[in-house]
Amino acid sequence: MKEKEIGKIVDWQIIRRIYGFIQPYKFRFWFLVVLILGTAGVSPVIPLMIRFTLDNYVSLGHMAELMQQFMLMILVLLVQTSLQFSTSYLAGFLGQTVIRDIRVQLYAKIVHLRLAFFDATPIGRLVTRTVSDIETLNDVFSEGLASIAGDLLQLFLIIGVMFYTDWRLTCVILATVPFMFFSTYVFKEYIKKSFNEVRLAVANLNSFVQEHISGMMIVQLFHAEKRELAKFNIINQAHRDANIKGILAYSVYFPVADVISAVGSGFVVWMASTYILREEITVGTLTAFIMFINLFFRPIRMLADRFNTLQMGIVSTERILTLLDSTDYIQNNGAILADHLKGKIQFKQVSFAYQEPEWVVKNVSFEVPAGKTMAIVGATGAGKSSIIGLLARMYDCQDGVIQIDGVALPDYEIESLRENIAVVLQDVFLFSSSIAYNIHLGDESITQEKMEEAAKAVGVHDFIMTLPGGYAYEVMERGATLSVGQRQLISFVRAMVRNPKIIVLDEATSSVDSESEVMIQQAIATLMKGRTAVVIAHRLSTIRNADQILVMDKGEIKERGNHDELLKQGGLYATLYHLQFSRN
Repeated sequence: MKEKEIGKIVDWQIIRRIYGFIQPYKFRFWFLVVLILGTAGVSPVIPLMIRFTLDNYVSLGHMAELMQQFMLMILVLLVQTSLQFSTSYLAGFLGQTVIRDIRVQLYAKIVHLRLAFFDATPIGRLVTRTVSDIETLNDVFSEGLASIAGDLLQLFLIIGVMFYTDWRLTCVILATVPFMFFSTYVFKEYIKKSFNEVRLAVANLNSFVQEHISGMMIVQLFHAEKRELAKFNIINQAHRDANIKGILAYSVYFPVADVISAVGSGFVVWMASTYILREEITVGTLTAFIMFINLFFRPIRMLADRFNTLQMGIVSTERILTLLDSTDYIQNNGAILADHLKGKIQFKQVSFAYQEPEWVVKNVSFEVPAGKTMAIVGATGAGKSSIIGLLARMYDCQDGVIQIDGVALPDYEIESLRENIAVVLQDVFLFSSSIAYNIHLGDESITQEKMEEAAKAVGVHDFIMTLPGGYAYEVMERGATLSVGQRQLISFVRAMVRNPKIIVLDEATSSVDSESEVMIQQAIATLMKGRTAVVIAHRLSTIRNADQILVMDKGEIKERGNHDELLKQGGLYATLYHLQFSRN
């Protein structure tokens, strides 16, 4: 997914989508709007009260009325403070509540996307979507449209009150506005470019860090620490430079805005002084105008920043919506439940490509009777693992039909189907949680008794009980605290405890030592008993008893038969078998 640059200020279609997220909290949102408008409406009151107090009580020495006016101003200030607090808190509360909902929706979408999406999308980019982009969206609520509306209302109210107070001094102030707007426009354009660079740098940084932390073993094994650090420094420097551009823009703009405001204030004081000497205005009017100037220029200074915040939020929202609207997931339109599978598997002229026309499975047909075992052998890239992905409906084939018990896979309800197909991969993934969690994966129907029963059947229960805490033992990320064989055995328990009708083993013994292989072979025998099994094997000795063996090469089935039949054929299988045993 390519990073999109900030473009037009407001995209009303996206604004409407954002409002759709607010719908469950629309009463709170409109109450927030009322609070913002109320805060803007109260802002001119204090300067007017000070003007009235100076002209009517202070100048005439009416101390009793002055004290009453002072208490009234304190009351107005308390109201203003309460409105500001309520606005700030409600905006933050509403923003955090909405982004919580959006983050749940986004993660729910991600976990249902097809694997092909993850094959083409960097993980760091998805992390940016679910964390950084959603946090940016929060700013739309706290500093976005509602705040912009409040600033504009305050600006127009102040201008109206200033004209009502003295039109001549108001014209002096307005004469400085073109300079303020020009500096604001320049700032807006510069900061927009800076934000684009920052966002791109953040995405690159996230992707680099995620990828290289995941591949840290390779980095260290090949002594690439210095080279990768040099690459990181370049990316990190780009991130720093992009942020410094934004800092520079703020560092220049706000002092310039203050200077323009100060110049306007100076002219007002100079002209007002002459009017006071001629008794055309009062000291109270001058004091009020000085306060009006601050109230007038503050929204203008803030508008540029708020518009950029809104632009960033809209772009982030568009990227989030693109992901939420993605249809790149396995269609789950099937209505047939796979509760009573027997396990008969049929592939009928199946062809599949991750990216057409690069076919990895070509016109493959085979049948595995229920309760029988089929093995698939072949060189790397022959299409063996793709067969597994198709059987578990992680991918859909472009041509042909895959059936279980005579029913095409898309006709099954996908969750029900996958509950009855257990896949044990060569590279076992364990989450950084307890062994119990890595077995039941949050399925509350799997009790402690079921886990222990499955572990005993596999032969790993005694080992688990030797660990500190037993089933509550916390494994590190990817199970780094366990050996390859131990992780593999736990994955067998994870499959066994669900009592699947079909078991798929993807080179489950290719990376373990001989002692662990004996245990795993016993576990495999237990796991496969009474079930339909598809076994991808690197070690041909592990599949001698398979009912049927397919020999694949470049996505096609070259040979088929049982072990003895294939040896008699003297073909590719026999060559692979003799090569393996000649090395032993």
